[in-house]
Amino acid sequence: MKKKTRLGLWMLIPGTSIIILVLVAILACAGRTDYWQGWLFFFLTIAGYVGNYLAIRDKPDLVSERLKPGKGVKWWDMLYFALSTPLFLIMIGVSALDAGRFGWTTVPTWLVLFGSLVYLAGYAVFLWAKHVNSYFSSFVRIQKDRGQTVCTEGPYKIVRHPGYVGAILYTVASPLVLGSFWGLVPALLTLFVLIGRTYMEDNMLKNELPGYAKYAQRVRYRLAPGIW
Repeated sequence: MKKKTRLGLWMLIPGTSIIILVLVAILACAGRTDYWQGWLFFFLTIAGYVGNYLAIRDKPDLVSERLKPGKGVKWWDMLYFALSTPLFLIMIGVSALDAGRFGWTTVPTWLVLFGSLVYLAGYAVFLWAKHVNSYFSSFVRIQKDRGQTVCTEGPYKIVRHPGYVGAILYTVASPLVLGSFWGLVPALLTLFVLIGRTYMEDNMLKNELPGYAKYAQRVRYRLAPGIW
């Protein structure tokens, strides 16, 4: 129990630091503290991190893996983070500059609220996938040291990468929550990078994880049933 609690607290520390930095960046770019869409995004982010904690707090091995992945991380996954991280920051900055400071575009309130619902739905799917998959690492690798097997539970019965489905939803919804149409540009670029990661990871799993090729024959689609 002490190990679970200690790991859970360590999992919250980086998340708390990140959301505080995100809020500071949003308000700094907006140039004002009454940017309500920025505060809305902040509270949705807090909800996501609390959900993240609840989803895996009883899985100390997964928490350890996500905090410090083992050996074998793929080079192209490092490239993914090298691209997606600055794109996320650009999306935050552009959205806050647009909606908070300059008003280049105007997102109606109903669309901001709709975007918030999509954001929450996406995060719910993401956390559902993380909760049922004990090998939901932060980096892509074959976890031989942890005896990795194919996850076929929950949303994995519908598509092969439900975590990425959720990530796509909340990524595209984020600039709408922030009240910016211009923010959709870096968000959509992030979407293409994420689809590339999905493609590479799926091929890796087919070639390197026993049982995944048969699972892929049964669950045919990676992200969208009937499409891909």
